[in-house]
Amino acid sequence: MLLSHGGEPLRTAAPVARWTVEQVLALAPDDASRKAGSKLGSAGPWSGGGCDGSGAVWGQCKGSGSKPYMTVIDITGPAYKCSCPSRKFPCKHALGLLLVWASGESALPAGEVPDWAGEWLADRRRRSVEQAEKRAGTGGAPSAGPADPEAARRRAERRAERITGGAQELEERLADLLRGGLAAADQPGYGLWEETAARMVDAQAPGLAARVRELGSIPSSGPGWPARLLEECALLHLLDSAWLGIDRLPEPLAATVRTRVGLTAPAEGPPVRDRWLVLALYDTPDGKIVARRIWLYGRETGRTALLLSFGAAGRSPGLALPVGVTIDAEITPHPGSGRLRAELGRQFGVPSPTGTPPPGGTAAEAIGGYGDALQEDPWLDAWPVTLRDVIPVPSGGGWQLVDAAGDAALPVAPAALSRPGLWKLVALSGGSPVTVFGECGHRGFEPFAAWSTGSDDDPGSDDDSGAGGGTGAGGGTEGEVGADFGDGAEAGGGTEAGTAAAVGTRGVAAAAARSDTGSGRAGAASGIVPLI
Repeated sequence: MLLSHGGEPLRTAAPVARWTVEQVLALAPDDASRKAGSKLGSAGPWSGGGCDGSGAVWGQCKGSGSKPYMTVIDITGPAYKCSCPSRKFPCKHALGLLLVWASGESALPAGEVPDWAGEWLADRRRRSVEQAEKRAGTGGAPSAGPADPEAARRRAERRAERITGGAQELEERLADLLRGGLAAADQPGYGLWEETAARMVDAQAPGLAARVRELGSIPSSGPGWPARLLEECALLHLLDSAWLGIDRLPEPLAATVRTRVGLTAPAEGPPVRDRWLVLALYDTPDGKIVARRIWLYGRETGRTALLLSFGAAGRSPGLALPVGVTIDAEITPHPGSGRLRAELGRQFGVPSPTGTPPPGGTAAEAIGGYGDALQEDPWLDAWPVTLRDVIPVPSGGGWQLVDAAGDAALPVAPAALSRPGLWKLVALSGGSPVTVFGECGHRGFEPFAAWSTGSDDDPGSDDDSGAGGGTGAGGGTEGEVGADFGDGAEAGGGTEAGTAAAVGTRGVAAAAARSDTGSGRAGAASGIVPLI
């Protein structure tokens, strides 16, 4: 049975190009699932398995009961179905089956989809077609809007009034803080922040509440905290003032302000179809939920896009795309913040695991791009960029990414210094230039993915347009502005964020030989090495 995909009929029944082990493990919702799935990643516990050219993979896993667990995967999603009671997606059985599939053709040979798997696959792809048709009928919008527009307008007005009241109260509290002196913020038992954040929640302004809670952590952040607290207070005052005067702002900036205070806006406008390279996938806790961020790069448009999905406590977000694959799909952007965030729409065909890195730029161009983006979104924490021909170099207690020409550098952000991905990057480089994708912000550069020097010559890619430059087309996540970049860099004037200081050293002495671990082999196979 050759199943059609939810975008276009499949024209071949040839086996789909297999993913790498690291691409599979990157889909795991947590470390426990990753370890449990790895134990099922051999052919031993599996029977009745196979795969086909439509992107279907299926198998039966022997468990503790009398009946095996029936597992089926649609690679084009990817999407998973398993008869086990786990609430995690993908479950350990789906991860194990994907690992078996990634290991080679002998474990899961090509064959015809069995009826028990075909029913779910056919239903899922039928629903995909119906959803795509609905989006096409509404000009790409995901929904037709509220059933009662007038009632929705009144609700929006009432919420705006509450947010305005919360912003006015927050302005008074900031004035009281500064009038009394910042030293009061460091007193034990100082409960202004949590109380104020609760008031912002009551005002239905979760964005303001989150920024207020961030203020509460600054006094315990180490030396220099008064200056950082003052900077954050200034940004919060700027956001309050922007909301209170939102009617006088141009619409793109007004949309950004609404997003920053916590008002969500649906994706709008015509969908953008491209061949999107999955650059990074990572989860971050956000209160009682988990936020998943997936970075994409469009081969033809040169556009960088951010897909956001959320999962409740104890459950991983539903959207998961393996790092390093290229998908032919449509996305619909959200307004505000450089129109970076987008919703994934209709997909065409099956993902391809090959691809070259996006065109990159220098460290100076990356910082300049971040500085330009701050004009549109002053609360921007980071900006997606690709650095080309840089070398990781130790510097004092941290690391820098030095241009191969040796005239500029970016410090690695403190958050990345403790991750194993930094050592993957050092091993991949071995003292030679590499291409690195990540986020450039006021704290430095946070690397998410890397390619060795020879990855540009991947024959599987047709990307020769040169679009993209050194920056992504969009905005990053929330945060502060105006802080130092750290060792080896200094803030600049005007609209530029500045260029990093020159670094005299050029190589990494015995920086670690090129890795022969499983992750190193996976990176060599797909060209990209995930670093987060």
